[in-house]
Amino acid sequence: MVAMESDSKFLNVGFLIVATFVVAKLISVLLIPKPQRRLPPVVKAWPVVGGLVRFLKGPVVMLREEYPKLGSVFTCKLLNKKITFLIGPEVSAHFFKAEESDLSQQEVYRFNVPTFGPGVVFDVDYSVRKEQFKFFTESLKTTKLKGYVDRMVKEAEDYFSKWGDSGEVDLKYELEHLIILTASRCLLGEEVRNKLFDDVSALFHDLDNGMLPISVLSPYLPIPAHRRRDKARKRLAEIFANIISSRRQTGKTKDDMLQCFMDSKYKDGRQTTESEVTGLLIAALFAGQHTSSITSTWTGAYLLHYKKYMSAVLDEQKNLMQKHGSKVDHDILSEMVVLRRCIKEALRLHPPLIMLMRSSHSDFSVKTREGKEYDIPKGHIVATSPAFANRLQYIYKDPDTFDPDRFAPERDEDKVAGAFSYISFGGGRHGCLGEPFAYLQITAIWSHLLRNFELELISPFPEIDWNAMVVGVKGKVMVRYKHRELPIN
Repeated sequence: MVAMESDSKFLNVGFLIVATFVVAKLISVLLIPKPQRRLPPVVKAWPVVGGLVRFLKGPVVMLREEYPKLGSVFTCKLLNKKITFLIGPEVSAHFFKAEESDLSQQEVYRFNVPTFGPGVVFDVDYSVRKEQFKFFTESLKTTKLKGYVDRMVKEAEDYFSKWGDSGEVDLKYELEHLIILTASRCLLGEEVRNKLFDDVSALFHDLDNGMLPISVLSPYLPIPAHRRRDKARKRLAEIFANIISSRRQTGKTKDDMLQCFMDSKYKDGRQTTESEVTGLLIAALFAGQHTSSITSTWTGAYLLHYKKYMSAVLDEQKNLMQKHGSKVDHDILSEMVVLRRCIKEALRLHPPLIMLMRSSHSDFSVKTREGKEYDIPKGHIVATSPAFANRLQYIYKDPDTFDPDRFAPERDEDKVAGAFSYISFGGGRHGCLGEPFAYLQITAIWSHLLRNFELELISPFPEIDWNAMVVGVKGKVMVRYKHRELPIN
């Protein structure tokens, strides 16, 4: 009897505790107001397909239309996805600085896996990817770059020696070919450059053509371009496996990126495999080839169009020739600050990658320069656009005008609004590792052209090819050239 009374009291106490908890929960839900999330404004669009049609017509066009109406933070619905754009340095700091666990590249860039191959970059956990990025960093440190410059200069000299005394050329075509020759020499190795260049170049062409807009949504769709891509990727793996095996068997080493990747080891002591080396090389060439060839072409088009800046870079070359003679090396290229500003300005106006994206794994908030605060929910794709952000009027004076002097010390427009005002190479945690290589490569090429040729643009100023995956120059850029040595007096 006593035991039963004890059990009854215990149940009553338990019921009372549960009832108290339920009542408290109800009071908190009904009476205590929950803070509402301050969600970004949403782009108006049709149901179901959302903003997909507008987005596919061109994200930059959509940004130009919506930014004046919605501000620097807004969301676009694409089928079952939501993309939130962060435009401008004030709201994009988290985008560039966040940990991979919060904002991840992997999900949004997995469409690269069939091209790069298994076991590298976006097909591995971030911890492994970080180690692989260190391999890139090691292969692009200053001591390595100094050696690469000699090859860049030699490739330019050899290539342009075939032009003859005068003629007309498609500058875009010429620079594309020279860039891949240079990249083959510095990155892929002498074996490729001297013996297998035509084969490897054709295979990379098939890889490149296998990267289509549809590839982003369905990278394994069984279409002819994807089948050619996969066949080329398999053949490249065989070619590099043979080169790597030969180098390891003979014990011969080379001073190129291929050798750096071969010699790289993970923290646990494991050496890179042939498959990983091939994948890393393909990723490196893809990352640099388009950027360098496109930016080289735009730089030339602007210099030939604006005589003021052409005169400025020619004067700089004359001064350096008086100081150093005809010699060109890493340190001399670093002195070409006027030419570098022209390259940087061409890249500001025409960044090849017009959108950068991340997948949000956690909620975060941003505050605009006007003081508005927005909460970005977990699960959104978060994006920014170098092509749009690089032309913001409150950062850059006359933003659509080619004006390299905006980067001169007395102006420094790209620093006025703080970090991430200039994002052609991305920035922060995932900034482009190949930026120094790209500047050296483009500077070496244009230094040679300026010193040895008179050039005249004879086709209309080029338009932007918005239909390409990597946005570049539309059509031919026809140039008339005449060989001459730049007078230094």
